[in-house]
Amino acid sequence: METTQPKPIPILEIAWTRFAQFDAASLSRSKSHLRTRLWVAILGVLATFFAILSQVFPPETFGLAGFIIRILLILTPLLASFLAGYVMKTFAGGDWLVKRAGAEEILKEIYMFRTVLQKSPKRRAWLEKRLTEIQRQVFRGLGGELTIKPYEGQIPPYYDPENPNSDPGFNELTGEEYFQYRLAPQLAWHTKEINEYQTERTRLTVLIGISGVVGALLAALDQTTILVALASSFTAAFIGWQELRNVDAIIRNYSKVIMELSILYDHWRNLETEERSSSEFFKMVRSTEEILWSQNVEYIKSQQEALKDASLEEEAGLINRVIQESVNADARLKKSMSESLEGFAKEAIAKSEEVVAEAFEEALNELAKDASSELVQAELAAMGEAVKEAAHEMVERVSGFASSLRAIQEEFKDVEIGRDTPPSLLNTILSRYPKSEEVKG
Repeated sequence: METTQPKPIPILEIAWTRFAQFDAASLSRSKSHLRTRLWVAILGVLATFFAILSQVFPPETFGLAGFIIRILLILTPLLASFLAGYVMKTFAGGDWLVKRAGAEEILKEIYMFRTVLQKSPKRRAWLEKRLTEIQRQVFRGLGGELTIKPYEGQIPPYYDPENPNSDPGFNELTGEEYFQYRLAPQLAWHTKEINEYQTERTRLTVLIGISGVVGALLAALDQTTILVALASSFTAAFIGWQELRNVDAIIRNYSKVIMELSILYDHWRNLETEERSSSEFFKMVRSTEEILWSQNVEYIKSQQEALKDASLEEEAGLINRVIQESVNADARLKKSMSESLEGFAKEAIAKSEEVVAEAFEEALNELAKDASSELVQAELAAMGEAVKEAAHEMVERVSGFASSLRAIQEEFKDVEIGRDTPPSLLNTILSRYPKSEEVKG
């Protein structure tokens, strides 16, 4: 029997769509930038190569072949200059970095929505507000030109139904699911990426070394000095590509992410099932998202340095503003989380007060019911009768005692009681006093 999927929350579906738009636009622009820069480097090497060929095969000697080489020598640097100007005009602002920052921030808010804030009654309004803020800051970061193609792929964009570790994107997440869909895949992805970057760095280092050695050997041979320029062009191309890729900074950045995520990974796996509480769950979510967001900010900063090296300080300033706005947005998120938790606490206290009041009222009602029962009423009536009898008996005793004293006073009213009173008379008077029935001692 097939289980029906829960209906997606509209604002969550919108968030995934906006993430997919920014993510696709960022990847497309980044690939176009690298591809264009690669062609600029290749054309630079080809221009040097054709310059050498034009010297070796002059048109005066080699006719049509030499003429074609001369045409290529003219066209190649022109095309390289055109592409370089195109790169400066189109990619200098680093717009793909701004879109990448927007995509990663939306993704962070999506996971906060599905984990830490999943019990908050105001989370839909909160996520809508955050999406508005992120889109506006991306718009400002792009200089008021937000040109993004509509996204027509699946939502979420990277969901694979055949992969059990792939996040379906719309359900509320438990600690185990967040670990399975977010933390573990991010750790595996960064591990794979850092190994690829390490391989690329090694390859570039070897190529730079080889081209340098070849250039030095060619320079040592007088008859082949014309080829030194070609070797130097390869060396310059490899060094420029290495600086553009900024591999060293990325490897350092990813190394820190892998270390921190590994610590969280090991801690969660070390917990017993009963120890994986909501507190541990939320701690894992907040720590993971902070690590990934810090990595994103560091990545943008490293690419910003690459833009500055290309004399793009003014355009790179846009990235600075996006980073600052993203940091401010992160502070607003923490404030929102604090207010949400405070609201939860107040609600829990209010519910507790209601429960206590209901229990107290119920207890009073039970006492009232017991007091109105026949048995209790009979006992209360018997107690009342006993009190009345004891009071009546006490009154009778007090009255008899008082009348006896009045009789003695009347009988001996003419007798003066003093030092000279005979003992026999005193004994007679004392013997007439009424006796108490109380037990002494």
